[in-house]
Amino acid sequence: MSPQEFCLLLVSVLSSVAGQFFLKLGALKLGKVNFTNAISHLLSIALTPELIIGLACYGVGAIAYILLLTRVNLSVAAPSVSLVYLFSVLLGFFIFRESLPLSRLIGLGFIVSGVILVVYQK
Repeated sequence: MSPQEFCLLLVSVLSSVAGQFFLKLGALKLGKVNFTNAISHLLSIALTPELIIGLACYGVGAIAYILLLTRVNLSVAAPSVSLVYLFSVLLGFFIFRESLPLSRLIGLGFIVSGVILVVYQK
């Protein structure tokens, strides 16, 4: 993977993680949505700034991913983007104080190991 391709990957991953961060902030602001209040929350969902920013971040990530796909095989790009899982779990742990059990850490280790194996070239 060239430095330009790596930058596209990084933009895609970090934009997607930022999108998840803002969507979580917006979701916390909305409160719990259930069947009885879903319709009344539709307008709130459309007007919550954090949710709009989160969706925009996802858009940037998608564009970067499309540009990456013009340069890199899908069999390399798709597993590499799974690093979003790693950063999302770390974001949840450090920012939102979510628990991080050992089994999740082991799973993240497998993801990182898999990405390294897929991207590594001799």
